Amino acid sequence: MASLPLPVLLHAPFSYHRAPTLSRTAISPQSTRLAAQSYHSHANARLRTSAQADELRSHAAALQDCAVRRALRCGQELHARLLRSKLQPDTFLLDSLLKMYCKCGRLLDARRVFDGMPHRDVVAWTAMVSAHAAAGDSVEALNIFRQMIQEGLDPNGFTLASVLKACSVCSHSKFTHQVHGQVIKLQGLDDPYVGSSLVEAYTSSGEVDAAETVLLGLPERSDVSWNALLNEYARRGDYRRVMQVFDKLAESGDEISKYTLPTVLKCCMELCLARSGQAVHALVIKRGLETDNVLNNCLIEIAMISSFGRHDMAWEAFDLFVKMADMGVIPNQYTYVGVAGVASRTGDAKLCRSVHALIVKSGFAMQKLLADAILNMYVKVGAVQDATVAFHLMREPDTFSWNTFLSGFYSESNGEQGLRIFKQMTCEGFSANKYTYVGVLRCCTSLMNLRYGTQVHARVLKSGLQSDTDVSRMLLDMYVQSGCLTSACLVFDQLKERDAFTWTVIMSGYAKTEESEKVIEYFRSMLQENRRPNDVTLAVSLGVCSDMASLGSGLQLHSWAIKSGWNSSVVSGALVDMYAKCGSITDAERLFYESETHDQVAWNIIICAYSQHGHGYKALDAFRQMVDDGKRPDDITFVGVLSACSHAGLLDEGRKYFKLLSSVYGITPTMEHYACMIDILSKAGRLVEAESLINMMPLAPDSSIWRTILGACRIHGNTEIAERAAEKLFELEPQDVSSSILLSNIYADLGRWGDVNRLRNMLLDHGIKKEPGCSWIEINGQIHVFLSQDGYP
Repeated sequence: MASLPLPVLLHAPFSYHRAPTLSRTAISPQSTRLAAQSYHSHANARLRTSAQADELRSHAAALQDCAVRRALRCGQELHARLLRSKLQPDTFLLDSLLKMYCKCGRLLDARRVFDGMPHRDVVAWTAMVSAHAAAGDSVEALNIFRQMIQEGLDPNGFTLASVLKACSVCSHSKFTHQVHGQVIKLQGLDDPYVGSSLVEAYTSSGEVDAAETVLLGLPERSDVSWNALLNEYARRGDYRRVMQVFDKLAESGDEISKYTLPTVLKCCMELCLARSGQAVHALVIKRGLETDNVLNNCLIEIAMISSFGRHDMAWEAFDLFVKMADMGVIPNQYTYVGVAGVASRTGDAKLCRSVHALIVKSGFAMQKLLADAILNMYVKVGAVQDATVAFHLMREPDTFSWNTFLSGFYSESNGEQGLRIFKQMTCEGFSANKYTYVGVLRCCTSLMNLRYGTQVHARVLKSGLQSDTDVSRMLLDMYVQSGCLTSACLVFDQLKERDAFTWTVIMSGYAKTEESEKVIEYFRSMLQENRRPNDVTLAVSLGVCSDMASLGSGLQLHSWAIKSGWNSSVVSGALVDMYAKCGSITDAERLFYESETHDQVAWNIIICAYSQHGHGYKALDAFRQMVDDGKRPDDITFVGVLSACSHAGLLDEGRKYFKLLSSVYGITPTMEHYACMIDILSKAGRLVEAESLINMMPLAPDSSIWRTILGACRIHGNTEIAERAAEKLFELEPQDVSSSILLSNIYADLGRWGDVNRLRNMLLDHGIKKEPGCSWIEINGQIHVFLSQDGYP
């Protein structure tokens, strides 16, 4: 039996299958030659395949080198050589070619390669996601990632990190949450790079609470993640939170980076935490960083500049800045951030413009950190036009930049512009976070724009932020200020945690309505939930007792204040006002003089209290004591003084104090001052002089002015002036029946019954009816309201 050639056996493929049993039949020479030729052809094919594989690997390695060196021309030449050759590229080679174009920034060429790949593995998808994220096209990066998931491929750690970077660029909160779900599903948090990227994605979208939760739950935390979280809290001005997170960093045993220390030192200065600052300084020395140029030559200067600004020593801070330049210390971007912060505390817009010019000259103006600092500087000094210019000069504004810009338009005069900024922000694709909604809701509150506020509320519900404490508080305040207490109650009832602020807001809303008795009910409910009221809560509750003359409830509140050790000027003033309006002027007087110090508000309260009770001379005596005490009277003080002169019939004193109002204290008389002076003249029978004063007023007289003189006309029987006053009242308030009834009573007193009937017929023709009288009574701590038409039970 002839044997097979040895070379063929050596090159035969290894098989785990059983070899076939050779036949004992003799093999012919022709069969042997055919078999040998067959084996040789298979061997040559295997050699050619091995050579092609080596060539493919060689090309792949060359393309990878081009990608590392960003050698686009070399990579294009290799691509052209591949196209001319007869090589069939495998997936590895195509991945290398794709990554070369991605690394060189040729996204269109990369897309052509990607679309032509017969099999796209996770490497190809990751390269495309990473390339678009690096190019700033985060929307396309997210779309590519979405397509990858739809095709059933599981992302790896690099894919997850790349798509999270895209989420960071566009601050896409919802997509970040979805990727977070993928990370948990694939156990990606074990990868430090993925965990760090997730923390950065949450911080960039403003969800610092979520970022902190993720960071603290990571098995391995990087200094980049810690710095991202600390810097975001610092940018928001939440310096206390920075210190709390830094304490957690120190307790965790993780390495504290030298780049963390500037942020922490700045927060120590902002919060005036001298001991904490010394501890950080000790850490700098312990780490051997005292010779570091950044820390040694810049951080101390930044800290001193911030400290001067914190203590209203702005010019000393600028002197230090000049000395730094004279000593040859070159300011960096952090130094300019500190200078911008100091300038913002001066309130001087011109100084801020000078600082801005200096930063532009330094070449740092376009850096994100400084651009945000410049914007914040203009916003804080109220220079909204300069802030608008600074914002539009920013290259890549993010959600934080938009929020800072929006914060400059909270006031009523700029609120409309704030709403337009919010609309523009959403139209440009930026995701609103909790701080955005807090800002736009403040604009709605200042404008009392309920229609826009409800639209913002709808967006809050869609974003899932309705449970956030800050957003809920602003929604509650918006509805209360807009007078929509029904919606306010719904928001209030859905609050998970109701603090003193939220209780006070809902109570202050009801205090302005005809259901003010609910304020006392809310106060009792607040105590039942073990929530401690603050000064404003007590003042609002006492104010309701004052308006309703509910002495019983006022006594209970006073008793609670004493037991709780309350001793603030706000509460003391509210108590004095409550006792005075409830008819107990003796208790009001005693409480006032028991207080050791009296501010302007306290003096105004006691003067008005004496006035309301007809103690004119005591009110004037209190006014003199106030002046002797060094307190300057304001417009409210003179309302009380003039009212006292009116109640006591002090004509000459009234004229004197009305002149003092403007000649000595420079106060422009308001409608209330004119009303008091006209009341003084009217009660003294000087109706002609009173009418002359009305005609000489620089203000258009309102109904209270004409009603005052009309009431005096009945006392003095002056029908001529009464008819003119009644005519003016009917023009101002055509639906108010009181002026016509008062004029009818004047006619009746004079026996002019024909005029009485004429007035009554006129009222009937106009369909005007007298509103029923309203009364209330307090029984066992409960206030019961009823109308005259209700009858008796």
